[in-house]
Amino acid sequence: MFQNLKTAFSKTFDAMSGKGKLKESDVLAAAREIKLALLSADVHFAVVKDFVEKVSVQAVGEKVLSSITPAQQFTKIVHDELVIALGKAHQPFDFASSPPLVTMVVGLQGSGKTTTAARFALLCKKIGRRPLLVSVDVYRPAAISQLKIMAEKCGVDFIDADPKTKPVKIAKEARRHAERFGYDTLIIDTAGRLHIDQLMMDEVSEISKKVEAQRILYVADSMTGQDAVKAAKAFNELLEITGVVLTKLDGDARGGAALSVKAVTGKPILYVGTGERIEDLEPFYPERMAGRILGMGDVVSLVEQVQANVDQGEAEQIAKKLSGGRVTFDDFVEQLKMMKKMGPLEKFMGMIPGFGVIADKIDPVTLEKELRRKEAMISSMTKSERSNPKLLNGSRRKRIALGSGVSVTDLNRFIKEFELYSEMMRKFSKGGMKKLFKGLTTQAFS
Repeated sequence: MFQNLKTAFSKTFDAMSGKGKLKESDVLAAAREIKLALLSADVHFAVVKDFVEKVSVQAVGEKVLSSITPAQQFTKIVHDELVIALGKAHQPFDFASSPPLVTMVVGLQGSGKTTTAARFALLCKKIGRRPLLVSVDVYRPAAISQLKIMAEKCGVDFIDADPKTKPVKIAKEARRHAERFGYDTLIIDTAGRLHIDQLMMDEVSEISKKVEAQRILYVADSMTGQDAVKAAKAFNELLEITGVVLTKLDGDARGGAALSVKAVTGKPILYVGTGERIEDLEPFYPERMAGRILGMGDVVSLVEQVQANVDQGEAEQIAKKLSGGRVTFDDFVEQLKMMKKMGPLEKFMGMIPGFGVIADKIDPVTLEKELRRKEAMISSMTKSERSNPKLLNGSRRKRIALGSGVSVTDLNRFIKEFELYSEMMRKFSKGGMKKLFKGLTTQAFS
């Protein structure tokens, strides 16, 4: 996520931190590097101009140049301006309305509207609402069937419309159905086009008026950069959108859409799509995203991911074992399973302070393959060998390597890695993890 920006900011900050005192020329040179990085990331030129001017004015002030930690002061200024560019503060979706809350999902074709509609329905269900899904996309082949399948997967009710029926009529009947059967949220997945055209805009406008839509979510593919922002502006001028949902954020190496859409449309980013799973729709927090871009991590989101995906009882059991200072291969497998529940490893590694730049360099396919190899090696061990790694002599290692389809060299390397991992866990169980995070956050924000 935003790998190009992370790398550019990291190089700029590293160059500044190597200097004890900063001159005005140093600050202006760093500002130029940031300007080039933002333009390369496809950030809107007006946003870049405003951002760099604000950073430069603050950074050449007496507070930064005379500070004993000028590089860190400069980093904080950049962080704070990034937060402002991304939307300043988290704006939650407003569910307050007399039922049914009619929410339209609009956007260009291929932006991820249908997936977002289903994800939003699941999110509504999780917070105790009773959502109803309907698709009025009668143009794209199997669009209605796609949403029906996703609705079933989410456990959300769905109205199966006839593709020969006009979109406006489908939407009106869906609203009547929602009112009659007590649904508090109606989510309408609309049709898209490859490009904005008058027919599409007229249709969504008519649907909005006929069903009296109270909320309109514009779905933008973050990987299309300024094209997504221009389309968001056009939709907002016609429909007065409620907010933006940025999809495919995990695959966006640049970040131009995320940093531009608020300034161009005046509307907040409400949610972001960050993965392939149906659950991967997250509320957007500008401050947390700024931390990720600058490699400072996002510990709050990491904790929320753990709470949402990991069983508390299992986590406490593993923590208890680790606190005893003894780690077995079985413990290692259990932790792998917990990690998989949270989604792709590279996703939540980016939330750990100091790991932001590294996380995006991980090849998910290679990583998954390597983890499966490790599980195969552990599965080829006996129960006593998994509990007591000291039993693994030469003959046992040959048997395990043969049984898991790896070489003895590969097995020896894994055992060595496991020993280092065990030692690390022993240190962390004595308060090392707390010290590690304290040091990283102090360095980032002091």
